[in-house]
Amino acid sequence: MPVAKKIAEAACRSSWIRQMFEEGACLAETYGCDKVFDFSIGNPNLDPPEEFHTVLEGLAKDRTTGIHGYMPNQGYPEACAAVAAYLTGDQGVLLSGEHVVMTCGAAAAANVIFKAILDPGDEVLVPRPYFVEYGSYVDNHGGVLIPVESKVDFDLDLDVIATAITCKTRAVLINSPNNPTGRVYSADTLTALGELLERKTAEVGRVIYLVSDEPYRRIVFNGMRVAPAMAAYPNTIIASSYSKELSISGERIGFVAASPAIPGVDKLMDGLVMTNRILGFVNAPALMQRAVARLQGVGVDVTPYQRNRDVLYECLSGAGFEVFKPQGAFYFFPRSPIEDDVSFCREMQEHLVLVVPGSGFGLAGHFRLAFCVAPEVVDGSLPAFREVGAKYFGR
Repeated sequence: MPVAKKIAEAACRSSWIRQMFEEGACLAETYGCDKVFDFSIGNPNLDPPEEFHTVLEGLAKDRTTGIHGYMPNQGYPEACAAVAAYLTGDQGVLLSGEHVVMTCGAAAAANVIFKAILDPGDEVLVPRPYFVEYGSYVDNHGGVLIPVESKVDFDLDLDVIATAITCKTRAVLINSPNNPTGRVYSADTLTALGELLERKTAEVGRVIYLVSDEPYRRIVFNGMRVAPAMAAYPNTIIASSYSKELSISGERIGFVAASPAIPGVDKLMDGLVMTNRILGFVNAPALMQRAVARLQGVGVDVTPYQRNRDVLYECLSGAGFEVFKPQGAFYFFPRSPIEDDVSFCREMQEHLVLVVPGSGFGLAGHFRLAFCVAPEVVDGSLPAFREVGAKYFGR
């Protein structure tokens, strides 16, 4: 075998999104782009806000000597300070730039966190379904990902989480708004989770961290506000990025932020800065750090996403699919009409509709649609969903 067995197995588990995307490209060549309706990949289709272009153009004109060189591994102090100031208002907890590390996106942020906090064999609990690469992020650093069941409506099941916590548990990993379900956890739910983790931390005799992965925090609908994790639990570490809220996923810019209430937070920050360096990220991109420092609170207009959500929800629910209406992010995660979600996704492919099996997200019997697409993609797919609904549900 040309690669390690572990990597081959991980590639197989995480291949569904990319596989469907690549098959969609082949179908587009055969039938034409306007005849293929691709919901496979969560790549934001909106342009960045105008403020981003204005800031970027201004920064590109800066000829200051050394401006493109190395900076502190934590990030530019002004970028860290700007993120901390924004989070202070957003999280309801007073942070300084010393509590922030600028990273190469949320994926790097998660790897930096797990490298810093995990000893070999430490466990990280995650509600199911979840972003499939979480398993690799934890395994990269000697940890073990432990999926736990959620409620039927994809809310956290605190009783299940409580039962799953052991002396090996080092962190609970949540993602709100959630990929792939669009669920946003309420303030009451997070408060109850925080109380649970405080009790369990006392029982096991070491800190159990709450790691909150928040790249979709600003992508919410109908006036929804994402509850602040740091306000709910003092031992919280946030991983986030600007990929979705600014539609700059290719720029790879994000951050880690640690609650100042964490015991030994200074040593934790030292560890986070070190892992940022030794994992090979070294620094987050200099130009993007300077850009996002000037763009705190700026985001895309989510109206097109909400339009797509509403049209698809009306169609899917009307066709008979069991489907949760997303509160945020840009994904649906309906129940498949047959248990074999892979076969169902193949059937949808015959209708030139590309969706991803739920088994790729740790929960078989469902499928995911990414609705961060042009409105004509949504509109063009509706007859196929209605036809399939009529077949399985008689609608």
